Amino acid sequence: MGELIGQVETTSLTIRVLGPLEVTAAGRVIALGGPKPRLLLAALALQPNVVVSTDVLVEVLWPQAAPRSAAANIRTYVHSLRRRFAEIDPALGERISSGPSGYLLTASPDELDHLAFTALAGEAQEALDDGETESALKLLDKADALWRGEVLEGLQHDHSWGATIARLTELRLSVQEQRLRARIGLGRSGEAIAELRGLVTEHPLREELWAQLIVALRAAGRTGDAIEAYESAERVLREELDAEPGARLRELRATLVPDHVLPPRAADVAPVCQLPLDLPDFTGRGGLIRTVVTLLQERADSGTPAVIVLSGAPGVGKSAVAVRVAHAVRDQFPDGQLHVDLAGTSSSPRAPMSVLAELLRTLGIPDAGLPRELAERSALLRSRLAGRRMCVVLDDAGSEAQVRPLLPGAGVCAVLVTSRIRLPGLAGAKPVDVDLLPEAEAARLLEGIVGAERVAAEPESAAAILRQCGHLPLAIRVAGAKLTHRPGWTLRLLAGRLGDERRRLDELRVGDLAVRASVTLSYDLLPMSAATAFRGLGLLGPVQFPAWVVAAALGRRDADDVLDVLVDGHLVELVGSDSAGQPRYRLHDLLRVYAVELAERSDAAKTRAGLRRMLEGYLGLALEAARRMPLHFFGMYCDDRLPRPAVPEGVLPEDPATWFAAERHTTVAAVSLAAQHGFDDLAWQLASALTPYFDLRGPQDDWHSTHLVALAAARRTGSKRAEAIVQRNLGQYLLYQDEYAEARVAFEESKMLFDAIGDIQGVAVALTGLSTILRIEGEDDLALDHCHEALKLFAEADDPNGEAVARLSAGAVWMSRGCYAAAKRWITDALELTASIGDRHREAHALKRLGLLYQHQGNLAAAREHVDRAIAIFTDLGDDHCVGYANQNLGELCLHSGDFAHAQLLLVNSLAVHRRNGDRRSEAEVSQLLGELHRALSQPERSRDYSERALAIWRELSTRPKEPPAVVEARPHIASA
Repeated sequence: MGELIGQVETTSLTIRVLGPLEVTAAGRVIALGGPKPRLLLAALALQPNVVVSTDVLVEVLWPQAAPRSAAANIRTYVHSLRRRFAEIDPALGERISSGPSGYLLTASPDELDHLAFTALAGEAQEALDDGETESALKLLDKADALWRGEVLEGLQHDHSWGATIARLTELRLSVQEQRLRARIGLGRSGEAIAELRGLVTEHPLREELWAQLIVALRAAGRTGDAIEAYESAERVLREELDAEPGARLRELRATLVPDHVLPPRAADVAPVCQLPLDLPDFTGRGGLIRTVVTLLQERADSGTPAVIVLSGAPGVGKSAVAVRVAHAVRDQFPDGQLHVDLAGTSSSPRAPMSVLAELLRTLGIPDAGLPRELAERSALLRSRLAGRRMCVVLDDAGSEAQVRPLLPGAGVCAVLVTSRIRLPGLAGAKPVDVDLLPEAEAARLLEGIVGAERVAAEPESAAAILRQCGHLPLAIRVAGAKLTHRPGWTLRLLAGRLGDERRRLDELRVGDLAVRASVTLSYDLLPMSAATAFRGLGLLGPVQFPAWVVAAALGRRDADDVLDVLVDGHLVELVGSDSAGQPRYRLHDLLRVYAVELAERSDAAKTRAGLRRMLEGYLGLALEAARRMPLHFFGMYCDDRLPRPAVPEGVLPEDPATWFAAERHTTVAAVSLAAQHGFDDLAWQLASALTPYFDLRGPQDDWHSTHLVALAAARRTGSKRAEAIVQRNLGQYLLYQDEYAEARVAFEESKMLFDAIGDIQGVAVALTGLSTILRIEGEDDLALDHCHEALKLFAEADDPNGEAVARLSAGAVWMSRGCYAAAKRWITDALELTASIGDRHREAHALKRLGLLYQHQGNLAAAREHVDRAIAIFTDLGDDHCVGYANQNLGELCLHSGDFAHAQLLLVNSLAVHRRNGDRRSEAEVSQLLGELHRALSQPERSRDYSERALAIWRELSTRPKEPPAVVEARPHIASA
């Protein structure tokens, strides 16, 4: 089987780690080489589609002491693995890719046996939950068959793999247990007994296996053997752990003797059940329910009380989950189920004294027998609960102090606490977060309320309603109730009304159910500083943000305490860490809408000042990150005459590109946000500060959108310098997109504006961009004039980096004329200049230009040598953008020299870069080269596919050459960026 990448079908891999490491493709086993390459691939396979840092790989390969050449050795091993993959299919070689900080294995879940195993186990669990035992058994058998031995058998395990291997091993045991339980449940006890005998021998301390063996023997009518199995388990546990069998085994043992032998259970009060109705349309939460039920069972088996705190955002369904769990475990707590509303978020939370009185009365204590002191009442409750198996639900707790006196101290009781805030002060309590509903479960909830036929008739509108409700159960219930009581409404009508954020919370209200009222209860509990931060964060829009933003909103150096309050109150959600290692947070969409409502009603000046501080923080960080970039950006990303905002401390990582990548979406949104709120000075500056990163990594759409906003903002400020900077950078983007006419206008506008303010360096930069356009359009004489003028101005401005670019541009013009001697002089001068000033990026461009020149002259060996050197520098600098173009040139050289395998690997990699960057011209050139390659390989169908793709793009660009180009010319950015 294969998979489609772009429009070309590639061979899929199968990577097996559940046993000895093995890789197959197209029915062939790939030889991986010695232990080091195998260890490297194992490390990548355990973390697929995630960059594994070079430091981690060094530790895996050399756990004792790494050689000095460790990084170079890893590159060699990676090259070896890619070459072996490419021998099966050249496209497979790009499955292992490198980045600035490490390496990444790209693979789909079905290509890795450990991911396929995990997925099958999950599907089987869902089938078991749905009562489909036969289907579940087939899935469990399929999952178990993937194992061929121990994980990565035969390889030395790194300590960092421990958690993953332990999880897989434990899940394997769980799958085996479920398989056997399913067989027994289907009446196939005989099949299970033999396998269980082997498993209890291998895992003698796992009580669940002994329990299943006893059940299987009992079901087979072998009571004597079942009693013998129990005695064996009892003996092993006593000898190995000095412990008695757990409650589950003891209960099974009791079933193996006549009923009259069992002692009666004592009870001094009649069982009571105060649980509210278990919602008939309760939807989803299967995994969460299983987790909580399992925790209760484990504590019950150990003979100790269980306290579980279910916390989550307002309206997320904490109480419904608690009630569902309490109903699910009623049989395990036969002495009764208690339920108390603590009203912790109300204006009058219930005091522990009154709650204790209520509980003790339920347990048979008359009013006359209630102690007067809190400590005495709490002690009496603990005494009453100690000898019982009861489940207590404490709903809507406001604090630890409200809950602590209500907890049991001994016995086998369970306590389920629900709270909008986390309660870390409850010693021994197990915290469980109740999150938003996954998309599929949210859809089922809406179907259950509105009706499946109504949802199926308008699936797109139903999906829009769920998005606007943010998958929040309360919001979905309100929306569903509205539709139920308005049968004449279409889903499209409600989706349209919810689409307006300003009235969304007004719409999400029906009867006594209202999202706004629910959120207000949580907001009203916040201290003043947290409330101020919450309102300010809402103004950022639907983005993720780091911790320093909270401090900026408050005008403080540090606000971790405030952020902790918001996170513990589930008003701000921790969503993980970014690529720079910083924690990231977000507001749920409905909470954000509520925060914006509050901000608009607050002090306008203070609100505006807080937003400006947050935007200035992003601008300060972006400017500093741009300054630290390893490449000298040819252009202008800031106005040095303007004051620079303070940079939040301890935020920027060592690699500034990592920060840009982590904050890309937020900073792009911040450009528009600044313009919307009238901060035009911040809008154009922030967009310009992002340009060095855009130029390095090629997110073309973001470059375009931010600079359209920035250009309008710069014009509104009236600053010619601002507009000149933005025009120049916009021209560079248009040049990359082959929009030559528009790029020429932008560069000319930039030149005129720089000239008007007397900025000779800016004029020179604009002239260099214009020279590239003129060269492409065939106006070589004027292009050379611009190069010479730019060179003179760069010299006057004492800008040697600019001089190097101007010389490269002149060399490109001479080369396009076929004057190779003149071209070589200009490019060699540029190479010598870049080497003397330490501009490695421009040095690589010069080397690449010389490679093209040698290719024109037929000296393919010299051409390959120079392009190879250029690629090494680009790779070292982390410039994936330029690596793609250099791979294109080197791939063509390999094609013309007959090295087809290497050519295909390089050209396929290059094509992926061009597609990602939206460079249609280069995509057409590489597609044309791949067509030639497959024609040379006698693969006419693939050759035709690539050639037709190239022709379509050339027609789209209306610049198709009459004959295929003999040599791929360097892309415009080499001369001008």
